[in-house]
Amino acid sequence: MLQHLQCGRFRLSLERPLVMGIVNVTPDSFSDGNAHFQPDQAVAHARLLVEEGADLLDIGGESTRPGAQAVPADEELRRILPVIEALRDCGVPLSVDTCKPSVMRAALEAGADMINDIGGFSAPGAVEAVADAGCALCLMHMRGEPRTMQDAPSYRDVVAEVHDYLDQGARRLRRAGVAADRIVLDPGFGFGKTAAHNYTLLRELPRVVGRDYPSLLGLSRKSMIGAVTGRPASRRLGGSVAAALAGAIRGAHILRVHDVADTVDALRVWSAVERGVRA
Repeated sequence: MLQHLQCGRFRLSLERPLVMGIVNVTPDSFSDGNAHFQPDQAVAHARLLVEEGADLLDIGGESTRPGAQAVPADEELRRILPVIEALRDCGVPLSVDTCKPSVMRAALEAGADMINDIGGFSAPGAVEAVADAGCALCLMHMRGEPRTMQDAPSYRDVVAEVHDYLDQGARRLRRAGVAADRIVLDPGFGFGKTAAHNYTLLRELPRVVGRDYPSLLGLSRKSMIGAVTGRPASRRLGGSVAAALAGAIRGAHILRVHDVADTVDALRVWSAVERGVRA
């Protein structure tokens, strides 16, 4: 297993789980609506997340919730570029959540350090847009696309199928010249999966992602939490932190979360239990 992740301008140690704070620059996110839709709101929120302990920030200009409609590339760029430019010197790597090659290129030029692609870099020109950039690449599994992905998803063996997709995607990136220390794998919780699929993937995480690349988990406030707790997205903090810890215990390297401070505290306590604290 790699001990570091090359993430654009940053070389990140993977000795402990890293916390990635979510910055949605969208009017229709499932979890926070349009709370940070304006650039100044998004930047202020991002800076707060850094103060709370975020190791990375993930900036997105297109909602990927179930049923979400696609956003034109020029609109996506209008939303995210001012945020990237304002945060370039905030002290932590900037990830951009997009599946469009043109947005990837512009985001990297503006200062992004990671591209987080729900489409697994499968769009024509996606691999070419990022292969030589030096940024980290998060390759995620998704069955279908956001508008239809939750229409009765089914698998013969969800663990094997997601593992094979991620493995093949990583091999595709390596053939394009991407170094192993730039690749991150994400099982894609909630992207074309039932609650049962999601919990199976989380329970079997080491089998899903393997040992060759670090993993990123996006569990925060998702419907899989609501399926167990019965709570709406705005009241899923406890369940989200529990899911993050379950992922950390199983070896997750990056946890993508809305509630940074609470997740950081939980990880610190877990680490103290596992490793002890200085007297």
